Amino acid sequence: MNAVEIEQAVTDLAALPFDRAEFPFAFLEAFGNKATTIKKLRSGSSNASDVPGGILQRSNIHIATCDPGAVEHTLKTLRESPKTAAAKAKFILATDGEDLQAEDLVNGESVACTYADFPNHFGAFLALAGITTVKQIRENSFDIRATSKLNKLYVELLKENPDWATAERRPDMNHFMARLIFCFFAEDTDIFRSEGLFTSTVDQMSDRESSNTHTIISNIFRAMDTSTRHEGKPDDHYRKAANIPPHADVFPYVNGALFSGSVEVPRFTRMARSYLLHIGGLNWKQINPDIFGSMIQAVADDEERGALGMHYTSVPNILKVLNPLFLNDLRAQLEEAGDSGRKLLNLRNRMAKIRVFDPACGSGNFLVIAYKQMRAIEAEINERRGEKERDSDIPLTKACGH
Repeated sequence: MNAVEIEQAVTDLAALPFDRAEFPFAFLEAFGNKATTIKKLRSGSSNASDVPGGILQRSNIHIATCDPGAVEHTLKTLRESPKTAAAKAKFILATDGEDLQAEDLVNGESVACTYADFPNHFGAFLALAGITTVKQIRENSFDIRATSKLNKLYVELLKENPDWATAERRPDMNHFMARLIFCFFAEDTDIFRSEGLFTSTVDQMSDRESSNTHTIISNIFRAMDTSTRHEGKPDDHYRKAANIPPHADVFPYVNGALFSGSVEVPRFTRMARSYLLHIGGLNWKQINPDIFGSMIQAVADDEERGALGMHYTSVPNILKVLNPLFLNDLRAQLEEAGDSGRKLLNLRNRMAKIRVFDPACGSGNFLVIAYKQMRAIEAEINERRGEKERDSDIPLTKACGH
């Protein structure tokens, strides 16, 4: 099993009612253990555990379920068990169906979470499936969960809209997915000013049969391409002229070209709508923006989708380039400006004119981090000027790659 398959299996397991007796076997099955292996553990012929109700798989993991509230004590029992050491178990895990705690006995890393949340930590257990070489996968479980579910949405939409899979329309599909990813990221990182705005709007305004889901999303995209700046006219002039409906009018104008051009949206099935709502329910604050571009690449490219696009330059290494290049200078000017409204305005105007070019651009990670860092500086400027709710003056068109 690969990481995506394991993530799905663990997610499915966590969604089922907790079965104390069945959990250890289902957990091991989720990480690729064969039916014959599970059968031997069930019969006791290969179960080396000395803990009541425990399952110990040699050279792998010692699992025990327990009464409510006894998770910490049970984990301690597993850790101190002579059988755990004798069987050379790599992991110990205890759960009561409400909480889950686990420990990697090789490197000392631990997991402590609610039972429902343990799929977000599946990367910590990938060694159980023999996946030990890709550090990024182990450390970025949230990223993989998001990519996996985006992939499912992508495939489901192409089933319903086969014309979007043609060479002629594939760029439209990829553009649509990029817009979706932006919306998911924006609704959890204050760009939309209201957490969960995109997902909740689609959930509330589109019917469960998904017949109008594409229309609701298209309206939102249209709103984000329609300015709210007055330019001598009432603030809502352009929105009214574009017939933006109330459910979409709450979305801000997004400068740059991401939402320009056609706002056609592929038709959704009930399953596709469900996938979209589940993706929106993920905590996008936990998803690393440095693989934002890689996720787009992973869902948009046939060869890359299976590999998850997990090849990227880390944030610290990106900042080693960007900080001395121009970010340190901007921060120094921010420090020098203090609370001077004039100096802060001059800095904001200067930032709006900066163009960032990546001549070896792959999935856009350098550009994403550059934009995020500049937006953070701009947010501080707006805070000091008493303009916290002001839209960004930094256009996305100033970031380009080749």
